[in-house]
Amino acid sequence: MLQTCRALCSQAGPPSRGFLPLRFDGGAFQLKHTKELTRALLVLRLCAWPPLVTHGLALQAWSQRLLGSRLSGALLRASFYGQFVAGETAEEVRDCVQQLRTLGLRPLLAVPTEEEPDSAAKTGEACYEGNLGVMLRCVDLSRSLLESLSQPSFMQLKVTALTSTRLCKELSLWVRRPGASSELSPERLAEAMDSGQSLQVSCLNAEQNQHLQASLSRLYRVAQHARARHVRLLVDAEYTSLNPALSLFVAALAVRWNSPGEGGPWVWNTYQAYLKDTFERLERDTEAAHRAGLAFGVKLVRGAYLEKERAVARLQGTEDPTQLDYEATSRSYSRCLELMLTHVARHSPMCHLMVASHNEESVRQATKWAGRLHSV
Repeated sequence: MLQTCRALCSQAGPPSRGFLPLRFDGGAFQLKHTKELTRALLVLRLCAWPPLVTHGLALQAWSQRLLGSRLSGALLRASFYGQFVAGETAEEVRDCVQQLRTLGLRPLLAVPTEEEPDSAAKTGEACYEGNLGVMLRCVDLSRSLLESLSQPSFMQLKVTALTSTRLCKELSLWVRRPGASSELSPERLAEAMDSGQSLQVSCLNAEQNQHLQASLSRLYRVAQHARARHVRLLVDAEYTSLNPALSLFVAALAVRWNSPGEGGPWVWNTYQAYLKDTFERLERDTEAAHRAGLAFGVKLVRGAYLEKERAVARLQGTEDPTQLDYEATSRSYSRCLELMLTHVARHSPMCHLMVASHNEESVRQATKWAGRLHSV
């Protein structure tokens, strides 16, 4: 199944019709019947109900036992899947996208596959290779949906669909150490991706090194195929225990695919404003990309793993990495937004930003600031 999401994207070049004030009382709602809007209201209210959020998977398993797989599946498709998933087949996704395009909305396809940290599920190379095939087909679908447009398409990528969370945790622990060895530099990983030669990292055992090499190969194949098909990859952020490794992978891909003269960044990283250190990381990474002469693409989100992050911090007796409350998260988002829009204005076309938010005020703020910077 494939998901679509919509976002405001700030790129190089002047807008064709200027920055116009946004309105949220029309748009996609014009395509919806009363029945669909009623379902959306019900589903969103259920998603805000704590018992369902906490016990959702158990309730789904109970539903399958009680109602059977077919009836339970039909119930899900008519409710949650119908609300959040663009389609189960390429044709269903295509129909959904065509509807949205009549309103000037473009898709960002996402394969909703990721590996949970400490998951008990048995996974192996065959599973990750299967996910690779799905990712490559999603790249093709992303391009075919907008074949008539000269602009690139976008696709979201979950790294833990292609590599294990155990490996990401090991690499993240190593990266966080003071004076971490240069053997894990983005340049060295990029060289291993290009050459296909075995990479031996001292903090990993033989099996982990072999898995790392296979993972790098899968990431390289997705990025290579995406570049050939004119599709930009937006690598999703996940848990804080994994993110340093994910950022390392993105940096390695950026060395290869975000060079000057390549048409802007083809591999983007995602920054979660609900983390306390996001502004400093974003500032540091933006300057590092500028010094290296690399194009830099940012997808800015609030974050999706709040409860799990806080629960892990309590369990481990460590500091909560998330912002104190919603208001603090919104202030963080605004700071990151202003920082990135300023960089877009100064370093266009080497710096791009996607404002990936469901928050109306954040989107209004983005268009207002973008218009102000554009007029300077």
